[in-house]
Amino acid sequence: MAALTGLQIQKLLPKTNCKECGSNTCLAFAMKLAAKKAELSECPYASDEAKQVLGAASEPPVKEIALGADKTLKLGAETVLYRHEKTFAHQTALAINVNDTDAPDARAAALQAIRDFTLVRVGETLIVDLVSVTQMSQDAATFAAACKQAWETVKRPLVLRGADVAAITAAAVAVKGSGSVLVAPSAEASETLVTVAKENGHALAITAPDLNELVLLSAKIKLGGFNDLILRFQTHSLAEAFQTNSIARRAALKDNYKPLGYPSLHFVETTDLLSGTTEASVHFCKYGGICVLPQLDPAQLTPLMTLRMNVYTDPQKPIQVEPKIYPIGEPKADSPVFVTTNFSLTYFIVSGEIENSGISAWLVVPECEGMSVLTSWAAGKFSGAMIGKFVKESGLEKQVTTRQIVIPGYVAQISGELEEALPGWKVLVGPQEAADIESFVKARLKG
Repeated sequence: MAALTGLQIQKLLPKTNCKECGSNTCLAFAMKLAAKKAELSECPYASDEAKQVLGAASEPPVKEIALGADKTLKLGAETVLYRHEKTFAHQTALAINVNDTDAPDARAAALQAIRDFTLVRVGETLIVDLVSVTQMSQDAATFAAACKQAWETVKRPLVLRGADVAAITAAAVAVKGSGSVLVAPSAEASETLVTVAKENGHALAITAPDLNELVLLSAKIKLGGFNDLILRFQTHSLAEAFQTNSIARRAALKDNYKPLGYPSLHFVETTDLLSGTTEASVHFCKYGGICVLPQLDPAQLTPLMTLRMNVYTDPQKPIQVEPKIYPIGEPKADSPVFVTTNFSLTYFIVSGEIENSGISAWLVVPECEGMSVLTSWAAGKFSGAMIGKFVKESGLEKQVTTRQIVIPGYVAQISGELEEALPGWKVLVGPQEAADIESFVKARLKG
């Protein structure tokens, strides 16, 4: 269905201008629907005709899939092909695999490690999103027991990859309500497992030998009334996976082709760290919905999670910390005062280097809209006058006895303006690179 304009959508709305949807007029609400910034369900008086016509037209080109018992893990809902066009909605979810034939102690230890793994980066705590359980045995009960153990240990949605319908069904029942993903082993099994997924509150990952057959299968299942689908492409090389992911996403977004408008699922099978990391990186960069790694290895997860954070950060909303005066270590009234911006990466690097220098200090972090030092200075958000005003309004002058303040070396030109804004203060021009803070402290502040 071609995208409808705001005026076309307005004709299907009640035209009461009741404002109960949050918009001032039905036309304003129609414009939001056209831009996919609102849901038709927000209109309490939408007719059945409007729901039928607009329901499909107003949903995102890529279906949103909510996983987990509380439905907080979201996939899909993408509206752009490239991040800079707007932003990506939901990042690729990371899963770690265990097998139902793993030794009980080894599997229990692996599940606990998955549950406890965290990576803190620029103030955000990153975790493994899902646990994948693969059936390697021939026994449905063994597989179901392993899935139940994984759910009870980690309490995160699962990816259930069984060898046959009976095993997947048993596992789906064992973890009913977990909001997991059932992975159909074949196209025929996909159709059979629809009822199992529906009855137990799971999503269904479907597959077929090629893209054409997968399109027919997804369209058929959706027509039957089930739409919580995830696509598993059967590709045979990294280049083919790259190409297939791109074709599917482009068809969904540019052509509004619904049979391909679903998140994808990919299993990294190799245990070689370099090859596996490269393979996973491609799926992070090219529209992966869920990426399953064969094992938990912090050396692999750290760069992958960092890459994912970089790809899925909203370019219009940089990650930022709260503007305020931060104590680094245990500063006293005569401790040094440094200045930086509230871009998270800049803040954490600078604060870390101050700690590494072995001193305690006050770190002044004014509102810079999450920009880096040079970017915020160029945008007029990091001037001497603005820093001086922030220092005065924060009450720092009453908190400290020192009257020296260290600014980043890249903005040495604001030193005179800052001294005018802070009468009685001496401005020291610090190093350009945060890595040089330790040597600067030893040479200028400790000497």
